[in-house]
Amino acid sequence: MEGQTAAAPTELGTLKISTLLRKFAVPGIIAQTAASLYNMVDSIYIGHIPDVGPYAISGLAVTFPLMNISIALGTLVGVGAMTMISILLGQKNYGAANKVLSNVLSLNVIIGVVFTVVAIAFLDPILRFFGATDNTLPFARDYMLIILLGNTFTHLLHGFNGIIRSSGHPKTAMGLTLFTVISNAILDPVFIFVFGLGIKGAALATVFCQILALIYTFRFLADKKRFLHFPRPIFQLNWRIAKQSMAIGLGPFLMNLAACLVALFINQQLLRYGGDLAIGSYGIVNRFTMLFVMICMGFNQGLQPIAGYNYGARQYKRVKEIFVLTLKWELLITVLCFLFSELFPEVAVRLFTNDENLVQMASKGLRLMNAGFAIVGVGIVTSNFFQCLGMVKTSIFLSLSRQLIFLLPLIYTLPLLWQETGVWISFPISDVVSAIVSIILVARLFRKFDKLSDGEEPTLLGSSVK
Repeated sequence: MEGQTAAAPTELGTLKISTLLRKFAVPGIIAQTAASLYNMVDSIYIGHIPDVGPYAISGLAVTFPLMNISIALGTLVGVGAMTMISILLGQKNYGAANKVLSNVLSLNVIIGVVFTVVAIAFLDPILRFFGATDNTLPFARDYMLIILLGNTFTHLLHGFNGIIRSSGHPKTAMGLTLFTVISNAILDPVFIFVFGLGIKGAALATVFCQILALIYTFRFLADKKRFLHFPRPIFQLNWRIAKQSMAIGLGPFLMNLAACLVALFINQQLLRYGGDLAIGSYGIVNRFTMLFVMICMGFNQGLQPIAGYNYGARQYKRVKEIFVLTLKWELLITVLCFLFSELFPEVAVRLFTNDENLVQMASKGLRLMNAGFAIVGVGIVTSNFFQCLGMVKTSIFLSLSRQLIFLLPLIYTLPLLWQETGVWISFPISDVVSAIVSIILVARLFRKFDKLSDGEEPTLLGSSVK
């Protein structure tokens, strides 16, 4: 793991933008790709459990909405804290940054425990509401019960991992993620097949690996030689910091909450028009597509500390430059996903299952769902860009527009005309509309940047972290 000096963050305002993006994005890309493979490994092994694979992978897909709620609660705390810490480091306010870190610990423990207790108490009704049937409920319950028991550890690991990256340690953050992925890939087949635990084994391997990574994370952040470390007392809950942090994190929180609602509607509509295996098809398509989305999120992780720091330092030309460069790379990634989805869908699907019915259904879904994916990179980078700058209202609007305003009505109405096909084609339509809206909003922001000189107070730009 790399070393630490108090002067480390200042390079964010001085080094060449392309050099910074490479330094911060490459570890993020590796970490996010690894995180996506982390989920894919579970799905691949689960899909090949003898005799029950197709229904097991459908049961796993049923858990997606509930897992999105858990992710949403984690981002409500973690993403806002990452943004605040980046901007505070740009302002060289290290004491305040340490207080934000302590707040992350306290809030994640409180929220994680409450969510776990409530979700376990009503687990079966929740899963049935999300699309589970008598065929898939046992698999969904067995997997989700164990994941929920480790929910608080997951929140803490992801939140602190992002903070470590934002504080100038992308390689450490990457190393922690790679550890969880590699250890999970090793333990999954042992727990699932050797110990005969089936889908329970996949969940146990996941939670166990995350706990091990979290132990090292605590040791890293407890080191007082680092400019960012836990203050004393370690549990501090400052409601002013919590309010500001959650206000910034509200955009990605609502985005993940919207993803939960969309996944719920997708499951219900696919169950209505295609049955259990249609839900399994979406689970496969989602896992494959998320591999490319997570690569884009890796670039976003590189963007986040650079944009946040330079905005805090009022270097607007550098803020524009990092956005444009990140956008180019993310468009390249989404175009590659589009081409693979249209030209080689069965190659991707057969990684997860050999069931011919499921292969055909998922291949069709992959082609249709990603027909507009070539331009998805515009929306991904733009929403994150506004969040990085603490521009809460715009970030929230962009986070919600694609899923709630554009996608959700289409998922409900188009199947009335084209049944299962209507669910799939809702995605490319909303992708195109969302990209157009994103371009309009970022163009307006850049025109405001052009009116400011470096070092000038950004009063024209809306809210920012103080």
